[in-house]
Amino acid sequence: MTIRELYNEIDGDYDLAIKTLRIDKLIDKHIRKLPSNTIFGELFEAGETMDPVKLFESAHAVKGVCLNLGLPGIASLAGDICEEFRPGRERTMTDGEVTAMINDIKAKFEKASRAITLYNNG
Repeated sequence: MTIRELYNEIDGDYDLAIKTLRIDKLIDKHIRKLPSNTIFGELFEAGETMDPVKLFESAHAVKGVCLNLGLPGIASLAGDICEEFRPGRERTMTDGEVTAMINDIKAKFEKASRAITLYNNG
């Protein structure tokens, strides 16, 4: 599997990743590390407790990682959560809506992780 094929498999945007990271070698290096990135676990944990500070911080970090790696679907969801819990801003979503978004991120992250693991082993 090529890096472009991997990006198709994980609903990523290779062109976005190459604009940020500039060379395939860097994309390859960083996408391989995605499944072990602990910030996703922190977001999922924060979603269980609805801790606003942890939700903001972890969602902000997930958004940044995913934008850099060309994963706009996850980045967009994380960005929405980030804005929901931005300090000084009133909430507009219910806990259930936030949980649904976190579950969407988790499903996309797990799908990407499975494909990246196959890519790593290939």
